Amino acid sequence: MSSYEVLSIDELDRYPSTSASYVLRPLRRRLGFRPFGINVWEGPAAGDQVIERHRETDGAEELYVVLRGQARFTLGDETFVAPVGTLVHAPPGTLREASALEPGTMVLAMGAKPGEAFEPSGWEDFYVAYAHLHAGDPEGGRALYREAVARDPDAWQGAYNAACYEALAGDSDAALGHLRRAIELDRSARDYAAGDSDFDGLRDDPRFTELVG
Repeated sequence: MSSYEVLSIDELDRYPSTSASYVLRPLRRRLGFRPFGINVWEGPAAGDQVIERHRETDGAEELYVVLRGQARFTLGDETFVAPVGTLVHAPPGTLREASALEPGTMVLAMGAKPGEAFEPSGWEDFYVAYAHLHAGDPEGGRALYREAVARDPDAWQGAYNAACYEALAGDSDAALGHLRRAIELDRSARDYAAGDSDFDGLRDDPRFTELVG
């Protein structure tokens, strides 16, 4: 007999962003869903961000569905209001963002790369890890980001985000170790670190200067 699950959006965990301007309700993690990425984003107040401004430059295709409230979307050069029930398709490379026009606006976001088997991205683990850190649970966050790094140990982004996490958590030795690994994997990590405010607490450390220049 196949197992199944029925749940409400309101049963999903809530993880505010570090700026508290939008909230992730992690549907894919909650279900262990593997066919494609799928999550709910919430703007708690009118004017809050629901979908951050970005482009999917790696070939991923996305579909958004407004579940509650209404959102102001921007796709490319076009801006429009999207009430409940609106479906918004964003082809790869298209600039997109959305903000809440009503408190509690929620948007379901789905995406994957056409023709490729989906693999969960480490950003989900790091997003939730940062939420644990800001809630005063650094060890809970560490357990999550370590899982993400272990899944793809040769991805510089994982090591870099781990360095950011530890810098914010106040563990300079761990932060510098992860940053060194990120730079070994991809020299562009040096350029990112040079202007990243997450490392402001390390800028007087000569070891950071030696790594970044």
